[in-house]
Amino acid sequence: MDTIFDVIIIGGGAAGLTAGIYTSRAKLSTLILNEGAVGGQMVLTNEIANYPGVETTKGYIVANTMKNQAKNFGCKIKSNIKIKEYNLNGEIKSVELEDGRSFKSKVVILAPGGRPRSLNIPGETSFKGTGISYCATCDGDFFTGKEVVVVGGGNSALEEAVTLTNYATKVTIVHQFDHFQAFKYAVEDAKKNPKISFIMESELREFSGNGVLQKVAIEHLPSGEKSELKTDGVFIFAGYLPNTESLKNVVQLNSRNEIITNTDLQTNIPGVFAAGDCIVKRYRQVTTAVADGTIAALAASEFIRGNN
Repeated sequence: MDTIFDVIIIGGGAAGLTAGIYTSRAKLSTLILNEGAVGGQMVLTNEIANYPGVETTKGYIVANTMKNQAKNFGCKIKSNIKIKEYNLNGEIKSVELEDGRSFKSKVVILAPGGRPRSLNIPGETSFKGTGISYCATCDGDFFTGKEVVVVGGGNSALEEAVTLTNYATKVTIVHQFDHFQAFKYAVEDAKKNPKISFIMESELREFSGNGVLQKVAIEHLPSGEKSELKTDGVFIFAGYLPNTESLKNVVQLNSRNEIITNTDLQTNIPGVFAAGDCIVKRYRQVTTAVADGTIAALAASEFIRGNN
């Protein structure tokens, strides 16, 4: 007979790993299926300084600790897989992989996370990896002694801009509005850093260079005036898109392709829950993902007990 897990969790980021910790500790047989490397966006975060109870740590350390906790409680984790099809209606759910394997469970928790939003302007595809990056932690060291541009005005943009000053000689933040959406502390840290300058009410229009990125075209939105800025690299922090393309017509999504849930994080399908950056919510932090994973796991556990 096929093994039927109590819980299958889609995604191995902060939400998915937390859910795995809770369900496996509750003695529910749990399988995490993760399409990339375990840890999600946490592994791209250089420093986490606002995680309660931990003064400061690296994102990959938190991710590895969570993974080990889940595994020590008995959770099984399969990473670098590709999902072909979901069958989530009915009492027994199933998830089919492209390699032909299929896994079944009583409950599914969707936690596929999100990904960096692209600017979708000329040259972006050409210079990815040769001047354009979406991860300061991953690529900051490559720009030691060079000048870089940061695009964005939220917490990630300003915090990573400050991080990049550990490598770059100059960091220019380009933002489309005349104010930032980041928390006050992040704005203050960026403004007091002597290596950081600002170009406000402006957007990038094109990337160009000879083999590697050399300059960007910038438009000042109120005036329409265009200019060029020489740069060695651009780091884009323009938000994230939920990884829910494969879930269209599977669960209910909103106009931004975020999964719609109730307060218990259950989707429109009984026995299917969702957590983390893929759901409809305002704030996206490691702590909120952990909270989502906890709620979804507890609700899933209660659902299983109520149906046994």
